[in-house]
Amino acid sequence: MRVTHDPTVDAAYIYLEDSIAPGAVMKTYCCDPAEVNGQINLDFDSSGRMVGIEVLDASRLLPAGVLRRAR
Repeated sequence: MRVTHDPTVDAAYIYLEDSIAPGAVMKTYCCDPAEVNGQINLDFDSSGRMVGIEVLDASRLLPAGVLRRAR
């Protein structure tokens, strides 16, 4: 698992697969912002397996240690 963080937009992506090929995400589930107090999107492949998690407003929603280790 690896994490990337773009501080200019404060968005993080948590890769649950080592790499995700272009076009491999077949479905994105947007979590209800009211339920999670922010915007979190779950990405799934064609087999229905979760392959990644996008977190917007990442510095508020993720532990600081996660962002320090992000690329």
